[in-house]
Amino acid sequence: MNNVLVGFILFFSVSLSVQSASWQITFPRPHESDSTIDEYPLQLLSMALDQTGVNYQLKPSDNFLTKGKALGKLQDNREINIVWGMTNSQREKDLLPIRIPIFKGLIGWRLLLIRQDMAGRFKYIQQLEHFIKLSPLQGRDWPDTKVLQYNGFDVITERTSSALMKMLSNAQGDFFPRSIIEVWEELAENDSVNRIQVQPTLGIHYPSAIYFFVNKRSVPLANLIEKGLEKAIKNGKFEALFLEHYKAYIDKSQIEKRNFYQLENTFLPEKTPLDRKELWFDAKMHGLTEQ
Repeated sequence: MNNVLVGFILFFSVSLSVQSASWQITFPRPHESDSTIDEYPLQLLSMALDQTGVNYQLKPSDNFLTKGKALGKLQDNREINIVWGMTNSQREKDLLPIRIPIFKGLIGWRLLLIRQDMAGRFKYIQQLEHFIKLSPLQGRDWPDTKVLQYNGFDVITERTSSALMKMLSNAQGDFFPRSIIEVWEELAENDSVNRIQVQPTLGIHYPSAIYFFVNKRSVPLANLIEKGLEKAIKNGKFEALFLEHYKAYIDKSQIEKRNFYQLENTFLPEKTPLDRKELWFDAKMHGLTEQ
């Protein structure tokens, strides 16, 4: 048997082995299980894996995990082997990022949850200097908190979204900035009890990205997911899934009628693919104005 034929058989065998291998992928079971925000990342992950043709099984962890605990377990290579979360330089040092923003950066487009009795106060905001005199509420270990603090806000923190919502209703902060992908669901759960509303004329924006992360040693898994995501971007399936989940929220937000204040995000890693326009939500298509 000649060397060319042997090489072809070996190549075919390896390729067949990769395709037939079963990938067991365990993701963190969310602590707040009533939220639907994790449905889209799981569907996108499944779509990406489908694009590669591999056999796989997605399953939740046995225990409920907060984001902080999930990131720690992933770094230690225990219990789970994938997490999705907002990127920053430290997370990219600790873990292996797949640098495709799964929400197309929409996580950085923030509307303001406020108490109804505070609505009049926001009518007088004409520039950022007025805005930063108000105190936002934000998660204690969320990357967004540092972004807001860097831009001059005096941020009031707590551990969970539900605790922050209670603080807002109890006048322990002026507003709770939430992304377009989060705000409407959270409002529906809280407005009737706590008299919370979305402020109708303002918003804030800073570049940010939520990635899939894997353990530093899980390079084959990262390559597999990246390959599937890139294929889904090219064939339009990524965009179709994104719009299926979030077009109604984008339309409801009426961003063309809002003034968005642009904040700096100095914590964004250098390798963030800001130059790849196809990866990001294009707000200009909606007639956006920014301050």
